[in-house]
Amino acid sequence: MEQLRVLIAVASADSRKSLKQLLMRGGYHVLAETDDGFQALRQARSLDPDLVLADADLPGINGLELGRVLSEDRIAPILLISRETFPFTQFEREKGRFMFPVGYVTRPLTEYNLFPAIESILSFSRHVRDLESEIKSLREKIETRKIVERAKGILMEQLGISEAEAYRKLQKQSMDRCLPMRKVAEAIILAQELKQ
Repeated sequence: MEQLRVLIAVASADSRKSLKQLLMRGGYHVLAETDDGFQALRQARSLDPDLVLADADLPGINGLELGRVLSEDRIAPILLISRETFPFTQFEREKGRFMFPVGYVTRPLTEYNLFPAIESILSFSRHVRDLESEIKSLREKIETRKIVERAKGILMEQLGISEAEAYRKLQKQSMDRCLPMRKVAEAIILAQELKQ
């Protein structure tokens, strides 16, 4: 299985070093490291990581803002790292507004709290992507159905045939020409529009 690619955005050099070592021991590939939120955003856009691990109180733009941008642009899921005392009330209020997975884990980071959090956010991210793909597919099916229905209406009107016969004609043309039914329907609609 391919190693998961992680971008680290942590202010402290010592913390970055220990986090990188922990991730490498866990089988993750660290793509890049930074100590600044703006640099993290630039790197995330150019490197396309599987996950961003960032301090919640990152300099530049904080982790929550970084998460919002990564979420809106569908760049990568983000796991925010905080001190145990960090008030996550803002995160809890805001997380419903994120379009992409955002989670958090508290320090001290160990394999027992970090790795399960990573796997959880990545699993959730895959689930969100699957749902988005399903929504896109359903929208395409609905649009195809509308186009086919419109083409059937044109055939029924022009040829004086029933709906079932119009559908069979579309099917036959689709099979004879090795084209998807949507393409045949679009051609019928276009021909009708050119006549008008």
